[in-house]
Parts: sequence; structure tokens; C-alpha cells
Amino acid sequence: PERVVHGGTGKRQREKTHKTVLDFSASVNPYPPRFSWEMDPERLGVYPDDSYSELKDRIARVFHRRPEEICVGNGSVELIRVFCSVVFRDAPTPRTFFQEAPTFGEYALSARLAGADIAGDRSGARLSFLCNPNNPTGLLARKDEVLRDLRATTAHGGMLFVDEAFIELADPKESVADVRDPGLFVLRSLTKSFSVPGIRFGYGFGDPALVEKIETARSPWTVNAYAEAYAMEALLHMDELAASRSAIERERALLVAELQALGLRCHPSQANYILADCGRNVTDLCEKLADSGILVRDCTSFGLPASIRVAVRTRDENRQLIGALAACVR
Repeated sequence: PERVVHGGTGKRQREKTHKTVLDFSASVNPYPPRFSWEMDPERLGVYPDDSYSELKDRIARVFHRRPEEICVGNGSVELIRVFCSVVFRDAPTPRTFFQEAPTFGEYALSARLAGADIAGDRSGARLSFLCNPNNPTGLLARKDEVLRDLRATTAHGGMLFVDEAFIELADPKESVADVRDPGLFVLRSLTKSFSVPGIRFGYGFGDPALVEKIETARSPWTVNAYAEAYAMEALLHMDELAASRSAIERERALLVAELQALGLRCHPSQANYILADCGRNVTDLCEKLADSGILVRDCTSFGLPASIRVAVRTRDENRQLIGALAACVR
């Protein structure tokens, strides 16, 4: 299979053009909690504790889970890869997975790399993926809906993988991170909520037997000392994300109104990004915006060649996006 296309190409564009770039293709929190944190340079002279016992203890206290139910990794994508390799390694044939479309491309890639094929429906699939809220649509499923999917999946011996990378910026009350079930794995990330994609830190919750297999299969010392130190502090500030959610909701409503005034059709979103249908192939539009220093996510790789996904950013930045879009769609 081919590599998955991702947003967040601002650094590459800045290096290419040597110009200022506003990156709306990366959906990170525009209003992250601000706090000081330190990393003792002496820690660079020793290997991290590969069991990450202190880090897992802190995650366990925040989410009311046991440390043996928690795995950590170098970003959420590493955990998706390792999870699939573990689940499909000893699975009976046919090895199949199911996902709604459109959704995050790394699920299908990771499953295929592990030797699985996509199934036409959830019934009978060994593994079902659910992105909540979904990327790129921003649709948030309620907790009772997710639990219904879990029951339907486990009824035939399947597993449900729920990716909650954006849920702290949508509505954490709909999370299933507190649900213990051998057929459920829940993925989380600090990247989006705290706007730190460079840290690369993801974590997950699952049955202890599954977590042990994941921890065995992942590369040793995969969470570096900087990421661990940041995560230890950030986990103490989860409650501050309530202010982020309020600000995002306000700015999202204003941005949707402006996009619709330009003739774009916006999908209902509860996340910090908006999927907008443009009524035509968006490749030229994305190129024109990039030439003006604005990056948006071309959704062709999601199977949506007439759509873009834009992150919700600050008021001033959102106005710059609307101004550039207005000049391009006229």
C-alpha cells in the first residue's frame, strides 16, 4: 500500500518558499493551555524507563484507570501500527477490518500492513475502527452510540478501536476511555489538545493482556525524555481544555458562517476543524491558497476531491483565511 497523505505541511512549505505560512491543514488547538515545564538536561544522559511507570501512574490517576491498562507511544500513529500488528498477528483468516468512509487513512494502511483486508460491513470483521470525532467530517458520536457499536462488534468476536485524538476539543463527556471491555481499545493523543505535534506522544487504554502485547511489540524507549517530561506536566492541565473548547466553539460558528457566505457547504462539526464542499475539484484552489501563504487540507486523499478541511484558528487568522478564499473563489 502507498503512504497516507497528511496535513500539517507548514514546515515543509516554509522551508520551500522562505515565506510566512498559515497552516490550516493541521488541526491543532488554537487556544492551548499555557504552563511552564522543565526537562532536566541530566535526563538526556540516561535511557528512559521503558516501562514508563511514573508516566502511566499519572495517566491512570487522571483517567481513573489502572497502569496495566495503559500503553504509550511515539504519537498515536505508532500505537495504531503496533495495535494492528498485534491484533492481526494471531487472528484467524480471513483477517478483515471495517471503517466508515471518509476517515483517517492510517487505520486502513496499518491494517493492510498487518495483512488484513477491508470488509464490506462491520458484521464479521475482526477489527472495526471508529474515529470520534471523525476526521475529516468533525462528526461526534454520542457515548451511547459508541457503546452500541461496541456491543455489535463484540457479539461476533470482533474488536472496536476508538480513536479519540480530538475528543478533548469536542466533548470529553462522550469519551469511552472509562469503559473496560476486552473488545475495546481507546486511543488518545496530546498533539491536538495541547498543540504540540512536535512532541509526538500518544497513549491508549485497553485490556491488560492486550496492552502487554502492545508494550512488547513497540520499539524500546519510544517515548523520549522531552516528550515524557512534557506529558507529565500537560496531564495536570486537562481541566483547562474547557476554555479551549468554548473558544473553539465560538470561532467555529463564525468561520462556518463566513465560509457559507462564500458559497461553500460546511458539514456540521463538533471538532476544531470544518469539512467544506467547494462544488468543484479543489486542487487548483489549494495551490492558489498556498501561493498566498495559506495551507488548507485537500481532501482528495479522503476520497473527497471537491472538499477542503480547514482548522479553526484564532479570530485574526480565520479572517486571513476568509480573505484569501474570497480572492480565489471569485
